[in-house]
Amino acid sequence: MAEEIIMADAAEHENKPGKVLLDVRDLAVEFRTEDGNFKAVRGVDFELRAGETLGIVGESGSGKSVTNLAMLGLIPQPPGKITSGSARYDGLDLLRMSDKQLSEIRGNRIAMIFQDPMTTLNPFLTIDEQLTEVTRKHLGLSYKDALDRAIEMLEKVGIPGANRRVFNYPHEFSGGMRQRVVIAMALSCDPDILIADEPTTALDVTIQAQILELMQKLQDEHGTAIVMITHDLGVIANMANDVLVMYAGRKVEQAKVNDLFTDPRHPYTLGLLNSIPRIDEQVGAELSPVAGQPPDMSQTIQGCAFYPRCPYRIDECLQVDPPLVQVGTGTMHACIRDVTTLDPPTPK
Repeated sequence: MAEEIIMADAAEHENKPGKVLLDVRDLAVEFRTEDGNFKAVRGVDFELRAGETLGIVGESGSGKSVTNLAMLGLIPQPPGKITSGSARYDGLDLLRMSDKQLSEIRGNRIAMIFQDPMTTLNPFLTIDEQLTEVTRKHLGLSYKDALDRAIEMLEKVGIPGANRRVFNYPHEFSGGMRQRVVIAMALSCDPDILIADEPTTALDVTIQAQILELMQKLQDEHGTAIVMITHDLGVIANMANDVLVMYAGRKVEQAKVNDLFTDPRHPYTLGLLNSIPRIDEQVGAELSPVAGQPPDMSQTIQGCAFYPRCPYRIDECLQVDPPLVQVGTGTMHACIRDVTTLDPPTPK
């Protein structure tokens, strides 16, 4: 009975523009293995507002995906363990919900496009079985209506002959086509929040543009909030309102998208931006990748986690784990130095 009341209360909300739909505070996740405890996420905070897109960027292993999987109860426990924090969706803490409560929210109010379409779809079930399950469970549709909805969504994501292909098995689709099926599944219930983990990685640029346009249309029509996890800073520049930069499991910078590209404040953010080609560079100009490797998260990190790779480092950086400080109205960064006042380091 208590669960029914909680879910009924959640269903009464309205997605007014700018309303905070998701409020994450001090989220920490670790994986306990024979080789040690890997601190995958270390005290991450962010807010997600209706009708807006939050971009999350960083290298592989920085904690981007684990942060979002943990909120939805999708990390295996054990070896995973949420050691602190809260993730409040419409007033309810996702981290304190039972599996039954989360199952009512996942795929319905909060949907996720997973990174690997090869393992997301069940190879033993046809596409219609997998797509109709979502809308029959959460929207109460009959199989016929759910099938019509599945075909409509497949057409929207650019699958030709959707009325025939919907009865195929996943192995009869290419990798890019399977990714489009996964995206169609995530969008089927018009979710309040869409978490997109590298949603266009397996797609060519034409289909990528169509998918991003579809996501933006959903956002405009329904006030959907989007978390865009990606390595593609071009996608972030076009889609995001705010950008969160993660390194070694924690947030090292957050800013409005224009501020991040024009006035980055953390050396790691500068490194990411310098490692991508620019149209205003001279022909033949060399890229400047971030040197070195991310730290071993099973070991205790002394001082700033970026210290071994930072071209602006000083001795004090090894002694201080820099807190997030706010600059202006919308930018936060975790660095004890003001890199905007420093000369660029000499390339080695």
